Amino acid sequence: MNSHQFDISCDDDAQLILSEKELQLVGNTVLEEEGITRPCLVSISFVSDEHMRQLNRQFRDQDRPTDVLSVECERPNDPDLFEGEPCELGDIVLATAYITRQAQSFGWTPQDECRLLFVHGLLHLLGYDHLEDEEAARMEAREDKLLELVSPHKGKGHVTLTRHRSELT
Repeated sequence: MNSHQFDISCDDDAQLILSEKELQLVGNTVLEEEGITRPCLVSISFVSDEHMRQLNRQFRDQDRPTDVLSVECERPNDPDLFEGEPCELGDIVLATAYITRQAQSFGWTPQDECRLLFVHGLLHLLGYDHLEDEEAARMEAREDKLLELVSPHKGKGHVTLTRHRSELT
């Protein structure tokens, strides 16, 4: 496994939905499965709805909270990076209360929802998107495959958690 680094933080008014160990396992699996050989640095922040609303307004001009934001910094295959230099992939911000409510509305656990959104955020940092139906289908298929690899429900029947085509906003 590659030596990727995940800097995990949690605001005082938020909660860590997945353990640091699971975040590292999921993150390493996604990056390995995506063929990323250069060591990457990823910042993961668990925040309140209000903090997320502020970030969503700043980065997306949307004055409301959202479940996850990804802010890309560098691409692992950037020719400007020196050989052996780690890639600062970017930041993933997760709104814990929002994720918990959203999970309840879909009928699954906050951990399952957070796992999906973490995978989703990493794929955004790697260049995936879901603005067009074709892109969304590609991203959903990749998420499903990756979630099968990291899900604690392996072998118990996989439930598709992806749903981006219906979220084209």
